[in-house]
Amino acid sequence: MMRIRTPLSDEIVDRLRAGDEVSLSGVIYTARDAAHKRLVECLDRGEPLPIELRGQVVYYMGPSPAKPGQAIGAAGPTTSGRMDVYTPRLLAEGVKGMIGKGFRSAAVKEAMREHRAVYLGAVGGAGALISRKVVRAEAVAYPELGPEAIWRLEVEDFGLVVINDAFGGDLYEEGRRQYRQAAPGLKT
Repeated sequence: MMRIRTPLSDEIVDRLRAGDEVSLSGVIYTARDAAHKRLVECLDRGEPLPIELRGQVVYYMGPSPAKPGQAIGAAGPTTSGRMDVYTPRLLAEGVKGMIGKGFRSAAVKEAMREHRAVYLGAVGGAGALISRKVVRAEAVAYPELGPEAIWRLEVEDFGLVVINDAFGGDLYEEGRRQYRQAAPGLKT
């Protein structure tokens, strides 16, 4: 398992390959559909963003309320494809990593190659377990969006898998290829 810290640099991103297991520590930001839309609208209007994007990792997650003594409630990933319409623009602004679940579009994979970024997979359905890796959480932008606000999370040893790397590697496609070889004639 490779241990990495945020913010991510080109050098870190260049070492990661689809299928690598990583342990991520540092600051990450949450953002879902509504926050992504607002970020892109700010960029379109030439306004400053509420957070610095360069080198950052964006986690597609909307937290649930924290119980006493916890930094955050359940913190599981949401489906990443819903952010695909906004992602190339944010990658162009310097985002280096994204965390979520599910496939990414061809446009997002191309933007990851162009801007040297990675897509990391978190385990869906494990939000209560993932929340144990969050040591601090605070809403930092768009609080009126509730759970879709942008949150600044400090994480320690957040276990992830590289799904798409900056060189076009795709763990999901590799898995399908291996399945087709192991089970010829079956559809995937």
